[in-house]
Amino acid sequence: MRFATLCAKLRPAAPSWAARYLLGSLGLALGAVAAAPSQAQAQAQAPARPVEVMVMGCDHLHQLYTAQDPRSDVFSPKKQAELAQLRAQLRRFRPEFILLEAEPKEQPQIDSLYAAYQQGHLQFTALPYGRSERYQIGFALAKELHLAAPQSIDYYAATSQGLLSNGRNIAFFQQGLKELQTAARPLRRQVQHDSLSVYDYLALINQPALIALSHRALFNTPALVTGGTFAAGGLNTNDLGPVDTAYVGAHYITLFYNRNLKIYSNLLRIQQKTRAQRLLVIMGQNHVAVLEELLGANPTYHVVPAHTYLKAPAGRRLNKLKKG
Repeated sequence: MRFATLCAKLRPAAPSWAARYLLGSLGLALGAVAAAPSQAQAQAQAPARPVEVMVMGCDHLHQLYTAQDPRSDVFSPKKQAELAQLRAQLRRFRPEFILLEAEPKEQPQIDSLYAAYQQGHLQFTALPYGRSERYQIGFALAKELHLAAPQSIDYYAATSQGLLSNGRNIAFFQQGLKELQTAARPLRRQVQHDSLSVYDYLALINQPALIALSHRALFNTPALVTGGTFAAGGLNTNDLGPVDTAYVGAHYITLFYNRNLKIYSNLLRIQQKTRAQRLLVIMGQNHVAVLEELLGANPTYHVVPAHTYLKAPAGRRLNKLKKG
C-alpha cells in the first residue's frame, strides 16, 4: 500500500456538528476553569468577616456656642472633660478609621491639619470651626488611637425643613417635625446651659427612639403630602430635576435620600481603599437611620449601634417616644 494511500486511510474524518458542539462546550468549560483563579482571587480580596460600622449621630457642636453664655462653649474645661468621657467610650469600639462629615475634596486640607495636630503644631482654638465635632471628636479620637487621618465621606446638599410647606396632608408632616423638635430642642438647651453633659446629650440623641423619630419625620411621613409645591423661599441645593407636584412629599424625601446614597457610596469607597474592618462614622443625627439601613442590607457590613457604647443616663431614655 502506498504511503499516501495509508495516510489518507488514517486521516480522521471531519467531526460531525454534534462533535463540534461538544468540543465547543468543552472549550467554554476549560475557559471557565482557566478564569477560575481570577474569581478566587477576587473572593480572597473580600473581607473574611463582615466589616463593623458604627454610625454615631452628632449635633454640630460649634453651633451650640453662644457668645452670651460661656457655659455653651465646648472649649470650657467642663465640656472638654465631657468630650473626653465620650471619646473614652468610643475608644472601646476600637475603630481602625474614622469617617467625617466633610467632602472628599476637603481631604487634602484634613490631611494637612491632622498632620499638624499630631505633631503638636495645631490648636483647635485657632481654627474658625475648632469647636466642631470634626476636631473635638474625630481628630482627637484618631490621635488618641494613633490612627491615620480621618476620611471625608460627605456629599454636601442643603435642604431646609421649610421647603415642604403645603399640600394635602401637610399637617401630618408638620406634626412629625413638631414632635421631633419637642423631643430634641430641650436637650440642646440643657447642654448649652450645663444642666446636661455633652456626653449624656449625645448618648440620648443616639437612642433608638430618637433615631426613629427623626427618620420618620424626614424619610417617611412626608410621603403623605401630595398635590403641593415647594416653598419659593425654601432652601434646596440638591437639584434632582422637575418636581412632580402630585408627589411633592415623595420628592422631598428623595432630596434627603439622594444625598445619603452618595455618602454611603463614599463610605464603601473608603472601606475598599483602606480595607479597614472597623469604621466609626460621625455624622449629623438624621443621617444615622438611613445609613444603617443601607449598611444593614449589605452582607459585607455589620452595623454596631452607637447606643451599645454610649449609655444614656438613668431615667433619661426618652420613654415617651418608645412607642414610635
